[in-house]
Amino acid sequence: MKQHLRLPSKSTGERGVQGNGSAMAALAMLCGASALWISQARAAETPPLADVVITATRVAVPAFNVPASISDVPAAELRENAVGVNLADDIGFVPGLLARNRNNYAQDQQISIRGIGANSAFGIRGVRIYQDGIPQTGPDGQGQVSQFNLDSAQRIEVLRGPFSALYGNSSGGVIQILTADGTSPGEVRTDVGYGSFDTFRAGVEAGDATGPVDYNVAFTHFFFEGYRPHQSARDESFNGKAAYTFGARSKLTFIANVLSRPDSNDPLGLTAAEFSANPDQTDPAALQFNTRKSLQQQEGGLVLDLGLTDRQSLRLMGYYGHRSVLQFLSIPVGAQKPARSSGGVVDLDREFGGGDARWTWQGPLAGRPLSWVVGVSYDTQNELRRGYDNFVGGTLGVLGALRRNENDIARNVDEYTQASWEFVPQWTLTAGLRHSEVRFLSEDHFITRTNGDDSGAGTYTASSPVAGLLFAMRPWLHLYASYGQGFQTPIGSELAYRPDGGDGLNFALRPARSDNSEMGAKLRLRRNLSGEVAAFDTLTRDEIVVATNAGGRSTYQNAGRTRRSGMEASLDYRFAGDWRAQVAYTYVAAIYIDAYVTCARSPCPLPNQLVGSGNRLPGVPHNDAYARLEWSQPLGWRASLTSQYISAIAVNDANTEFAAAYPVFDASGGYATEVGSTRLSVFLRLNNILDRRYAGSVIVDDGNGRYFEPAPEFNVFAGFSADLR
Repeated sequence: MKQHLRLPSKSTGERGVQGNGSAMAALAMLCGASALWISQARAAETPPLADVVITATRVAVPAFNVPASISDVPAAELRENAVGVNLADDIGFVPGLLARNRNNYAQDQQISIRGIGANSAFGIRGVRIYQDGIPQTGPDGQGQVSQFNLDSAQRIEVLRGPFSALYGNSSGGVIQILTADGTSPGEVRTDVGYGSFDTFRAGVEAGDATGPVDYNVAFTHFFFEGYRPHQSARDESFNGKAAYTFGARSKLTFIANVLSRPDSNDPLGLTAAEFSANPDQTDPAALQFNTRKSLQQQEGGLVLDLGLTDRQSLRLMGYYGHRSVLQFLSIPVGAQKPARSSGGVVDLDREFGGGDARWTWQGPLAGRPLSWVVGVSYDTQNELRRGYDNFVGGTLGVLGALRRNENDIARNVDEYTQASWEFVPQWTLTAGLRHSEVRFLSEDHFITRTNGDDSGAGTYTASSPVAGLLFAMRPWLHLYASYGQGFQTPIGSELAYRPDGGDGLNFALRPARSDNSEMGAKLRLRRNLSGEVAAFDTLTRDEIVVATNAGGRSTYQNAGRTRRSGMEASLDYRFAGDWRAQVAYTYVAAIYIDAYVTCARSPCPLPNQLVGSGNRLPGVPHNDAYARLEWSQPLGWRASLTSQYISAIAVNDANTEFAAAYPVFDASGGYATEVGSTRLSVFLRLNNILDRRYAGSVIVDDGNGRYFEPAPEFNVFAGFSADLR
C-alpha cells in the first residue's frame, strides 16, 4: 500500500504533473519566451561577456563555449538577504541541482544532481565537492559542504552531466566554491542577523591587495535554537586565502579553513504518524539517548601556478587536513547486545591529504585553437574509527564500552588528460580520459572470541572516457551533445560488514558504473538575457543498496540497473533597468529497471521485501520548479519574491510511503545607502509566508521508518551589514 504523507489542515499534498508531458510543457514555455526576444537578438549578433569558469575543461573559458551544463553562481546571491550559512538555502535557481537544508546540523546538507546522490545514507555521494581546487570529497567518494564559508566566497560553480566523470570516483556532478581574491582598495565587511527560533549570525570579512600580495579572510559565528525540541546547534567557521604573484604569469596561493561545530543536537526524523500528528515534535529516542554530534575540521593547501611560456603552464597543488567526529546515535540497548554490534557511538579521527600536478598547453593545431591538459592526482585518508555502547548500566546517551576499533585507509591515484579543439569555425570538440585506482585497507584492532578479524584490502580500477561536441550555430545560440562513463565505489562504511555475517570486508560489493549522455542548447539572446535547456540520461549498473540491517550494522549489496533521465531548463532575464526574473525547472524520472530484494525495517537479518522493476528511486522528485522576481538598485530599496515547487518524493525503495508535494514562497526586502566610504544595508526576510507544513527533506530507506524531516513554519530573519572600503 502506498502512503502519501499529508497534513489535512495546511497541505493539499498534490503530486504534480507526472511523466514527459510536464517536461515538454516546460521546454515549450522556455522556447516560447525565448522567441519573444529573437528578433531583437539578431540585431546584435555579439554574445555577452560570460563569467569565466574552469570546471569542465580545467582551462579558463566561458561556460557558454563548453559542451556541458555549467552554472556559475555569484556567492553574493547566497548571502544577500539571507542567513548566509547553508549552501542549500538559496541555490534552487540552478537547474538539475536539488539542495535541501535538513535544519539538522548533526547531519550534512542533502545534495543531488539529476537524481544522483539522492539516496545517499552517509554525507554527500555521487557529487564531487571542491574548494579552490582542493577536493572535499574523499578517495572513497564521500564528501561534505559543512565547511563552506560563504562570507569569503566569490562564486560557486556547478557542473552537471557527463563531463563530471573527469573528476573521478563518485562524480555524477561537481560543485566547487571559489574564495574571492583580495582587491585594492581594501575592504572590511561586517554583518549581524537575528530571526525566528533564536537564529543568530555574525560575521566579518576583510580583504586587500598591496603590490604582489593579496588576501581575503572571513570568520562566521552561527547559533540556532531550533523549532523542534533537541535541535540546537552552534557553528564557527574561518576561511582564508593569501596569494603572492611573481613574474608575469605565476602565483603562489595558500588556503586555510577551520570549522568547529560542537554538540549539534540531532532531533532525528519522524515517522509518518508522528509527522501527521505534530511536525514540530522530536522522536522520543532522540531525547532518550541525547542524540548529538561534535565536529571539528582543519585544512590547509598550497597551489603553485607557473607560467612556463606563453603557451605552457604548470599547476601544482598539495593539501592536508584533519577531521574528528563524535556522534551519539539512538540505537536501542537491546540491538547492541550481540557480540558483533558496533555500539551506538561513532568516534572518528581522520587525517587526509593529497596533491595534483597538471600541465596545460594552449596554441594552434592545424591553424585552429587547441587546449590540452595532462595531470595526475593522489588523495589519501587514514581514519581511526571506534565504536562504543551509548549506555553505561541504566544511563543512556553516554560513552560506554568499546565495541569497534579499526584503521580504515583509502587512497586513489588518478591520471587524466583532456583537450578542446575548435577544428573548424563554429565547431569545437572536447574529449578526455581519466584512469582511477582506488584502494581500501582496513586493519581491525578489535578481535575477540565472538568477534572475528574484519581486516582486509582491495582495489577498484576504472577508466572514464568523455567526449562532447559544440556547434556555435549563432553567436547567441550554441548547441551541444556529450557522452561519458562514470563509476562510484562503495565507501568504507558499506564495505565494513558482509551480509552473510562472516569475517572480513564486503568485497563482493562491486562499484556502480554508469553511462551518461546529454544534449542541450545555450542561449545568450541579449546581454541581459540567457537561457539553457538540456535533456539527459544516466543508465547505472550495480547500484549500491541496503542488504540487511540488524544489531546496529547495515550491510550492502548491488542491485541491477537503474535509470535517471529527464530534462532541465532555465531562463535569467534582466529588464526595465532594475528588474530581474529567474525561472528554473527540472524533470527527473529515476527508476529501478531490475527488481531486487532488500530489508524493510530493522531488525532485518535477511532481505525480505521485493523492490519491483519500475519502482522510483527514493529522494528524487519528478518535478522541481523555481521562480524568482527581484527589483533592486545598487543603492536604495530592493525586494524579491521567490517560489519553489517540489512534487511528491518516494522515501523508500519499496515506494510504500511518499513525502507529499509542496509549493513554498519566500519574500525579502531591504535598503542600502552610503555614508562616506561605508555602505550600510538592512534587510528583512520572510520565509514560508503561507505557513505551509511540509517535509523539507527525507531520510531515505531509514530502518526505523523515521523518513521525514519537517521544514520550519513561517519565520523571519533580519540583518544589517556595513562595508568599509
